Amino acid sequence: MKLKRLSEKPVLLPKKENGWEAAAVFNAAAVYDNGLIHLIYRATDIPPNDKEGPFVSSLGYAVSSDGLTFSRLDRPVMSNDIPEESRGPEDPRIVKIGDTYYMLYTGYNGVDYKICMATSKNLVKWERRGVVLDERNKDASLFPEKIEGKYVMFHRREPDIWLAYSDDLKKWYRHRSIISPRAESDWESGKVGIAGPPIKTEEGWLLIYHGTNPKKGYSLGIALLDLKDPSRVIARQKEPILTPELEWEVNGWVPRVVFSCGQVVLGQRVLVYYGGADEVIGVAEFNLEDINF
Repeated sequence: MKLKRLSEKPVLLPKKENGWEAAAVFNAAAVYDNGLIHLIYRATDIPPNDKEGPFVSSLGYAVSSDGLTFSRLDRPVMSNDIPEESRGPEDPRIVKIGDTYYMLYTGYNGVDYKICMATSKNLVKWERRGVVLDERNKDASLFPEKIEGKYVMFHRREPDIWLAYSDDLKKWYRHRSIISPRAESDWESGKVGIAGPPIKTEEGWLLIYHGTNPKKGYSLGIALLDLKDPSRVIARQKEPILTPELEWEVNGWVPRVVFSCGQVVLGQRVLVYYGGADEVIGVAEFNLEDINF
């Protein structure tokens, strides 16, 4: 299975007149609600590659009725306004449980990066809930529902994808590595981490994830996890579902990167939003009926 790009051009670009998002917009969480597609995207003031100095990340909000044309707020919905996140929040993933949106993101202070949580009722006003795991960690998301009465979270202790469980979203236990890089692979031999939150299907939890390789950069892959025990990988496609190919995916602030933090499900269609070369946002799709491991 491969993703099909919906546009040869990015769907969201930096906005030079807004200093906080003047250089880059990328790595967006995606939510479908009330007939609209909402993105909470990462943005930076200068190129996010440390070559031109200490960039600062913020989170912006954009909304669309067709998934291709977006309107956006001129001010960020979350910025670097606490010491622990002096370089800003990064790479959000969002799920809705009950009437509350839960966002896990990476808080970065220039030295350490940790998984943090924020909650919202409307996707615009967010309340920080603090650090989730007190360790260097990133690429985290909650599952969109409890499993056997427990919250479940993906996280990444390099180079693997891990799972953990919690009764209260505060204490996490039963940490377990579930997906590791493949040494023989030409696209995921370096490290792996999740893309967006898992998608529930009748066959299992469908997980899009990223893998790295020194020559190919960042690509996207797909795996299927057991519904009752998501630590059990039922299937995992050997070939990537999306690799950097277009000019703006290959040549940007960080070359050869397609990196997703979220997708939306529209019936059988799944729209996957991804950052291209850490500079712009693109979108590609697949059909759930086409999944065949």
